Amino acid sequence: MSVLVKPKISEKSGYLSTLGKYVFEVAANASAPEVRKEVEKLYKVKVASVNMVNTRGKSRRYGRTSGRTSNKRKAIVTLVPGQTIEGMTAE
Repeated sequence: MSVLVKPKISEKSGYLSTLGKYVFEVAANASAPEVRKEVEKLYKVKVASVNMVNTRGKSRRYGRTSGRTSNKRKAIVTLVPGQTIEGMTAE
């Protein structure tokens, strides 16, 4: 099973990509060293640091019943200056 689930594409992550930071949704039990190894292997780049963020699921109503969306874990990966990940930059 892969540690990286998918890249997060949003307005904020597009801005961060101009600063050399990229946002990924990761597995719930993933650690920062695991994410670092996976990104370096997959994208052939050198990672400077990894910051992990836990986001709680939101409450949602489905007709009369209420529920919650699932919790998620994000990794903000900072690359060594001068390196980029193609296809994830802001246009």
